[in-house]
Amino acid sequence: MENSRRITKNRHNIHMISNLKIFMYISSLCFLIVFWSTTSANAAQITTIEEKIVNFIGPIIPVFSTNPWIRGGLTILITFIIASFLTWLLFRTLKRLAAVTKYDFDDRIVSLLRSPVYYTLLAAGISAGLSIMPLSNATSLFSGRCIRSLGVLIWVIFFIRLATFVLRRLAGLSNTYTFIQNRTLTLFDNIAKVFVIGCGIYAIFVIWKIDMTAWIASAGIAGIAVGFAAKDTLSNLFSGVFILADTPYKVGDYVVLDRGDRGKVTHIGLRSTRILTRDDVEITVPNSIIGNTTIINQSGGPSKKLRIRLKVGVAYGTDIDLVRSILLSIATEDQYVCQSPEPRVRFRLFGASSLDFELLCWVEDPELRGRTMDSLNDAIYKKFAKNHIEIPYAKQDLYIKGLPEQLDILNRKKEKSEG
Repeated sequence: MENSRRITKNRHNIHMISNLKIFMYISSLCFLIVFWSTTSANAAQITTIEEKIVNFIGPIIPVFSTNPWIRGGLTILITFIIASFLTWLLFRTLKRLAAVTKYDFDDRIVSLLRSPVYYTLLAAGISAGLSIMPLSNATSLFSGRCIRSLGVLIWVIFFIRLATFVLRRLAGLSNTYTFIQNRTLTLFDNIAKVFVIGCGIYAIFVIWKIDMTAWIASAGIAGIAVGFAAKDTLSNLFSGVFILADTPYKVGDYVVLDRGDRGKVTHIGLRSTRILTRDDVEITVPNSIIGNTTIINQSGGPSKKLRIRLKVGVAYGTDIDLVRSILLSIATEDQYVCQSPEPRVRFRLFGASSLDFELLCWVEDPELRGRTMDSLNDAIYKKFAKNHIEIPYAKQDLYIKGLPEQLDILNRKKEKSEG
């Protein structure tokens, strides 16, 4: 039952992600079309959409008036009515199609798309109406550029909202080890906003025929200066981005650093990572250091279980079968030791003064390692003492060949005084 639910949930997530990708591709195509239409056409010429509007409404306008000012105003008015009707009809149909699905993200995207489509049609009608009016070339050029700039601004706002919505939905669907997560949402949201705003600014510069060469050169020089001044900060920043994207560890994992520090990850930021050791001391490690060292993630892998290796030595002549039996029984009865995988005992080495065994067992969480080893060591010592199993230890015999001369004289004087 649980597996079927998990499969259903995975299919649900895959379906939603695939639909989100389709909408992202469609939205990107719309953005490219809008961007091309606003930058490729000359502001003094009538675009294809405006020509179609004029050709469609043109035969109707002379019925009311032959005055170009009135014809232009009527063109704008009729375009407003037609844009309102087409938008209402189009998005009513799209909402019905979206209502068929059991997901709400397509309804949200349709709702976001309504305003920019309507205002784009309206802007095209206004531009067509202004083209009919007897305006000067400068006024016509200025008004056309203003309308196109307003259209770019409208679509920039749409794509910012769309990117925020899509990223939030992807972060909600993702598991712990995917690229976009709740803790990385702000980073990718800001990147998306900067990209969209940058494209919008570039489109407006092209519409107003502003040369970008000087701006790009200035930005390059400023970037070099900032890079040299904040080299370490940028190194930590980029390392933090890579850590958030690659996710070698997550908040709550137990990690071991190169220098031997071990603890739980409490915070992963753009500049540093914080680790809380078993002594309740928080260590702040710059991300650039973590990015260039080897990190052992004890909570990584298919599960959070950690294997404990407990080495025990017994004297030569001890019954090794009895040692195995005692070690396995102790591990089996311990409250912290997992029974799956089962504990095991290995006879590792004939030592200089002992037979070396190793008890291998697992605990549910790396945090239990210390108390588990304490419990096992306590039980092993008591059981070995009860079964008269000797744990050998290093012994040293001290031989004194002779005493110093002054110490020998003092001993003689002491013996004479006592005699």
